[in-house]
Amino acid sequence: MTGSAPILEMKDISKTFPGVKALTNVSLTVYPGEIHALMGENGAGKSTLMKILSGAYQADPGGEIRISGQHATIDGPLAARHHGISIIYQELSLAPNLTVAENMLLGREHKSGPMVDRRSMEKASQAILERLGVHFRATTKVSELSMAERQLVEIARALIADSRILVMDEPTTSLSSRETEALFKLIRQLRAEGLAIIYISHRMAEIYELAERVSVLRDGSYVGTLVGDEISAERLVQMMVGRDLSSFYKKEHDAHQSRGSVMFAVRNMGDGVRVHDCSFELHEGEVLGIAGLVGAGRTELARLIYGADLRKSGEVFLLGKRLSIQKPEDAIDAGVVYLTEDRKHLGLFLDLTVRENVNVSVLGRDARMGGVLNMKAAKRRAAEAIRALGIRVAADVVPVGSLSGGNQQKVLLSRLLETKPKVLILDEPTRGVDIGAKSEIYRLIDSLARNGVGVIVISSELPEVVGICDRVLVMREGRLEGEVGGAGHPPVTQENIITIATGVREAAE
Repeated sequence: MTGSAPILEMKDISKTFPGVKALTNVSLTVYPGEIHALMGENGAGKSTLMKILSGAYQADPGGEIRISGQHATIDGPLAARHHGISIIYQELSLAPNLTVAENMLLGREHKSGPMVDRRSMEKASQAILERLGVHFRATTKVSELSMAERQLVEIARALIADSRILVMDEPTTSLSSRETEALFKLIRQLRAEGLAIIYISHRMAEIYELAERVSVLRDGSYVGTLVGDEISAERLVQMMVGRDLSSFYKKEHDAHQSRGSVMFAVRNMGDGVRVHDCSFELHEGEVLGIAGLVGAGRTELARLIYGADLRKSGEVFLLGKRLSIQKPEDAIDAGVVYLTEDRKHLGLFLDLTVRENVNVSVLGRDARMGGVLNMKAAKRRAAEAIRALGIRVAADVVPVGSLSGGNQQKVLLSRLLETKPKVLILDEPTRGVDIGAKSEIYRLIDSLARNGVGVIVISSELPEVVGICDRVLVMREGRLEGEVGGAGHPPVTQENIITIATGVREAAE
């Protein structure tokens, strides 16, 4: 990259929507053969800037885009493709009923006279797939592929179009750690081949691992670019949200004051397959973490406790009383609620409004005579949730599916909190959520614990576990293998959690 000319220059790019200034004089420079991260909170302008680059939006007059030093007019997706620009969005845009080759060359089919030359398409596509080192064939239907494999098809589609600039938007959201490692290896291969890669992610660890440079947007404006050793969590957070990292994990609750008061206990929980003989206690006002590698059984344990999956053994006690939890409704009635890690498919009703999502679990509480819903109470409840959780929405009648990830998560949290839980189980509570929303969710967790709620947090992000949890249970291969942070146990550190999770050795005192 050093000494080379930029392949992309976006200069003084602005974009105005009715009543909203989405971008103000933003500039971005990207070089061939580099991985350039683009960061910022949801609403900072990242997606708008990339949609202008892709031709989906047109910038306001006054700015300029240059490709390889030449002025480029990008007035639509075809123009972007002509300039060698491809974007892989978080929601993949493949046609599942078509083959890999048909997807890779959709809109650019090879022809032999008036007929589509499928053999030529499959040969050209297979050559790209072999270059990427994938194991599926060009003739495979996309519906038969895993999410990670479909992402490889998107990358192959960009390569067969001779793309020189590849934008990847949150590419690891649906991938396991092993799939993520394979993707990173491929991204580095593409960089070595000279592609310019713009990488959008909320995950700090990915940025450290991949990016040579990081540009930050805030409130539609360019804040700055960090290079090499300048890249750190503290600097990035300060640039993105205007405050330092120390305020992120600030705890005002003191779980140790209630250490003698056990409010929730799980005994010998297991399904005989993925979870085996798990027992633990949760204290009043405590934030208890459950950590472990992918596949360790963390989510499976939570679903057994909640009654979402069938257990083979195990008992649950709340305030000393044994609970009979056969299904999630039993858990909710007892005051035990669970925030799923898959908010879009298992948590939210995306087509319903914010108001309807907030109220769906408590509709019967204030129904009038004859079952008529009290809409005034529902509206008041939604307004209180929007205010209390800082949900950024124009009105409570906006569909939840149109909100950012962080705001969707806060809507789901507000629905759970309306049930007045005694125990709250949060599974990956900040997955796909920007830094500002993470901070707000952390403060909410701290507030709940301060008010006596027992909180269980399952998270794959070790800095998050260390920052917000008072005590952490570590799972490995379906069993609770150890504990950090409790009396007589090692302190809560990433190193101590990893040593237990991997089974390498016992954590250090």
